[in-house]
Amino acid sequence: MGFGDLKSAAGLQVLNDYLADKSYIEGYVPSQADVAVFEAVSSPPPADLYHALRWYNHIKSYEKEKASLPGVKKALGKYGPADMEDTTGSAAADSKDDDDIDLFGSDDEEESEEAKQLREERLAQYESKKAKKPALVAKSSILLDVKPWDDETDMAKLEECVRSIQADGLVWGSSKLVPVGYGIKKLQIQCVVEDDKVGTDMLEERITAFEDYVQSMDVAAFNKI
Repeated sequence: MGFGDLKSAAGLQVLNDYLADKSYIEGYVPSQADVAVFEAVSSPPPADLYHALRWYNHIKSYEKEKASLPGVKKALGKYGPADMEDTTGSAAADSKDDDDIDLFGSDDEEESEEAKQLREERLAQYESKKAKKPALVAKSSILLDVKPWDDETDMAKLEECVRSIQADGLVWGSSKLVPVGYGIKKLQIQCVVEDDKVGTDMLEERITAFEDYVQSMDVAAFNKI
């Protein structure tokens, strides 16, 4: 197992693809697995590797708490795609070995080339397998609270306005009216969005545009699917 060389662009690409349908390296909460891989990544991934960058920034926010995250930190090669070999830091290890035992240089140099060729072949195999798989679409389930101005607001009309918002990657779900006090009820409505196409900022802008009915909109719950 592994990600290849996480110090290289190819290794970061493998990490990005691995996180396309995952929030964390293992499980559903930050753990020592995330800490181990985070520490192996020398700097934030480039912006085009947005899955890896999202994960990197999220785990970085736990920097002061990383020692208390659950799990036991294992060797880096214990994480990642099953058909990959971890080679992060191998270049440094080769260099150290050269300093210690290399008398003529040729044998170690030949081994280094063989290791590089093997790594490139495995990365090519992984890319080939990935190309054959259908692209995964990242989706989220969002629960919105839409608040009216007062108890005289026509809530049926308010909901009609909200559901009239149509966009590629947006599907409206169930809804209900929830009392908030003084006879006022808010609309609580579910929707499923494709993350790359629809965001909460867009939803808020479009919903609050119905200013005759809507006072404000809040995100009550946000879950990756």
